[in-house]
Amino acid sequence: MHKMLFGLNDAHVILEPVSGQLMHPEALTAFSQLRRDARDAGFEPRVVSGFRGFERQRIIWNRKASGARPLLDSDGHPLDVQQLSDEEIVFAILRWSALPGGSRHHWGTDFDIIDAAAVPEDYQVQLTPEEVADDGVFGPFHRWLDERMAAGRSYGLFRPYAVDRGGVAPERWHLSYAPRARELQDLLTPELLRTQIEACPATDNLALADTVCANIESIFQRFVAVPDSAYPQSLDRL
Repeated sequence: MHKMLFGLNDAHVILEPVSGQLMHPEALTAFSQLRRDARDAGFEPRVVSGFRGFERQRIIWNRKASGARPLLDSDGHPLDVQQLSDEEIVFAILRWSALPGGSRHHWGTDFDIIDAAAVPEDYQVQLTPEEVADDGVFGPFHRWLDERMAAGRSYGLFRPYAVDRGGVAPERWHLSYAPRARELQDLLTPELLRTQIEACPATDNLALADTVCANIESIFQRFVAVPDSAYPQSLDRL
């Protein structure tokens, strides 16, 4: 369970054949049901990011910490890493990218989705708020999905980052298979997360790990834990 919780291997996920992404089997079943109904409505849901392991998330994190990948403020504007304190860098990264060990993508229950029917094959997906806004290229699909969720036909899926709670920026494209994700979230604690971060080998470490560990309680509450109110009610009936 420890390896699954922190994305240390991929033994708990299977291949979604259309996208080539890895997903938790139950999340894949839910997505397949969603895709079936969406196709009838003229959409073509496609997973563009499923399971991401600890190492992949560490690479993303370290590149942002070093300035090799853009670091953005809460409004999506570029920041100058050289002008920020270590703590400011950590919280800027967390606004848009998960902490390695604290990513829901580690579980395979969570995935990012687009409507492939809305764009040409060579379209470069950005996963930006503009793309998924009601008037964006993927807006019609997300409006359709919102309506189904509101009507109680959610396939067990929900949007963990549907609104801005002062932590992770809203991600309309991010879906989560609620029953299994809730179970896994309940196993994760700030102490376990700190231990995993501290276990990174010295030669292959996590950038700003000391700053992360010093702020782990705040980070966990703001950027890792999804509140009970965000989960669908009566998970056993999904």
